[in-house]
Amino acid sequence: MKLSRASSYALHAVAHMAGMKTDGPVASHLIAQERGIPERFLLKVLKPLVTARVLFSIKGPNGGYRLARSPSDITVLEIIEAVDGPIRGMAPLTDEKGGSPLDTKLEAVCEESAALVRKQLGAVKLSELASKR
Repeated sequence: MKLSRASSYALHAVAHMAGMKTDGPVASHLIAQERGIPERFLLKVLKPLVTARVLFSIKGPNGGYRLARSPSDITVLEIIEAVDGPIRGMAPLTDEKGGSPLDTKLEAVCEESAALVRKQLGAVKLSELASKR
């Protein structure tokens, strides 16, 4: 499996927040600076995490972002799928009408692989990432 740059940045950002001693909001520019992430890209990555209710966005001069739940209640799967969309297994079909028997078998293998990846990522909690910094 290969993480996208966006999901990698998202994981770094939320792990940073989870590892902080405070529950208060953290400014995005501080996260970007601390983790070496371009701030404009980070802002694009944080938005879907707010929509997915992984993060809260607090407006104002003392605002920023904070985790919406405990790090032990947030999975790596949630973070990745919030940023990149659902993990799916797909095999391109041949031009054969209705697909060939091999296409059907390949599709099943890809779907099973995706299910295993989702299970694995769903078992890893943000608290585990934050504690291994």
